[in-house]
Amino acid sequence: MESVQSIKQRFELIGNDVKLNRALEKAIQVAPTDISVLVTGESGVGKEAIPKIIHSLSHRKHAKYIAVNCGAIPEGTIDSELFGHEKGAFTGATQTRSGYFEVADGGTIFLDEVGELPLTTQVRLLRVLENGEFLKVGSSQVQKTDVRIVAATNINMFEAIKKEKFREDLYYRLSTVEIHLPPLRERRDDIHLLFRKFASDFGQKYKMPTIRLEEGAIQLLQKYRWPGNIRQLRNIAEQISVLEEDRSISAVTLNGYLPQAGDSNLPAVVNQSKKESDFSNEREILYKVLFDMKGDLNDLKKLTLELLKHDDSEKVQEENETLIRKIYGNKENASTESSEAKVLHLPQPIVETTEATPIPQTQEDRYHFAEEIQEEETLSLQEKEIELIKKALERNRGKRKAAAGELGISERTLYRKIKQYDL
Repeated sequence: MESVQSIKQRFELIGNDVKLNRALEKAIQVAPTDISVLVTGESGVGKEAIPKIIHSLSHRKHAKYIAVNCGAIPEGTIDSELFGHEKGAFTGATQTRSGYFEVADGGTIFLDEVGELPLTTQVRLLRVLENGEFLKVGSSQVQKTDVRIVAATNINMFEAIKKEKFREDLYYRLSTVEIHLPPLRERRDDIHLLFRKFASDFGQKYKMPTIRLEEGAIQLLQKYRWPGNIRQLRNIAEQISVLEEDRSISAVTLNGYLPQAGDSNLPAVVNQSKKESDFSNEREILYKVLFDMKGDLNDLKKLTLELLKHDDSEKVQEENETLIRKIYGNKENASTESSEAKVLHLPQPIVETTEATPIPQTQEDRYHFAEEIQEEETLSLQEKEIELIKKALERNRGKRKAAAGELGISERTLYRKIKQYDL
C-alpha cells in the first residue's frame, strides 16, 4: 500500500493539514475494493483528485476512467449521455449511441456534482448501483455493466433529501464511504505553500521571475476566507504573476486582488437570521397594509356619518372632496364629462335588516344609530387589543420583551399599551 506522501508527489498535492492527510488515507484504503465513494467539500477544494487516486490504486486502473460533470449536461440529454440511446429514440437520434456506463465497463466513472442529477436519472442510477443493470433510452433490452462509481458534491445532501431534490436511498448507496475535503480556510499553514507552488508554475509558464510575498502579504493571505478555495488562490496567483512588474508583493498590493478582503474571517451563519429577518419584513408589510385598511375604514365611517347627519349630500361632497376621491378613486372624468355632473354618485350604503336591528327612519335616529356603530367598533377593537396583550403576557410569563416580539411591536410600545390600559 502506497503512503500518503508518495500519493501527494505523484498527483502533485500540496499541504500537510491533518484533515487533508486523513482524506487521502481513506482514499488509499478503499481503492482496492469496489465500494462506492462519495467525496464532499466546498467548490474549488480539489475533489476531482480523490477519484483519480482511487482509480489508479484499484484493480481497474488499466480500464477506462470517465469523469462526468452532471451539472453541465442538460436535463433532457443526461440519460442519453450516461446510458446511451437507440436510433429513433427521440428527435435527432439518427443512430444508436453507447453511454458512459457501457463504455466504461470494467472501469471507474466519476460523477461530479451528483446532487444536480434529475430525479428520473437518480432512479436509473440507483438500479445500476443495486444490480449493475441499465436500459438505453428507447430500448427495452436490459444491459449489464461492471462499473465502480465515485461521486462528488458540494451541496448539503441532507438538505437536498429534506427538500426532496435527492433520493435518500441513492444517497446511502453512493456514500458507503464518505471522504470529506476541508476548505482552504481550515488549512491555514497550507495556503502559503500552495501559493508558492502556483507562483513557481506560472513563472515557468510565462517565462518570468517567480513572485514572492512579503511578510505582511503572507499574513493577509492566511487570514483571508477564500470562498473559492484552491481554485480562487490559483487564479489570484496567476493574475499577480502576469500583471505585477515588481516581483516582491506587499500586503497593499495583494489586498487589491482580494475581493472583500476586509470582511470578517469568522464563519458567517446566516440561514436562521435570514429567515427571521424575512419573516419580520413580511410581518411589517402586513401590519402596514392592515393599518392602512383600518384608516380607510375609519374615513369611510366618518363620511357615512356625515351623510347620515345631513340631507344635503352635495354640500357634504364639497366639504369632503379629498376624502371621497381617496376612497372611490381620483376619476377625472367623473366631474368633467358635463357641466351638470358636478356631484359624484356615491354608492348607497348597504344596511342589513333584521328584527333586532330596525332601520332608523328619522334624521335624528340615523345620527344616533351611526354614532352607536362607531362607538361599538372602537370599543371592539380596543377590547381585542387588550385581550391579545393579556394572552401574549400570559404565554410569556409576564416577560415584556418576549411578548412584544410575539405581537410584532416594540417593547416600548407594549409598555405604553400596558400603562394605557392599566394591565
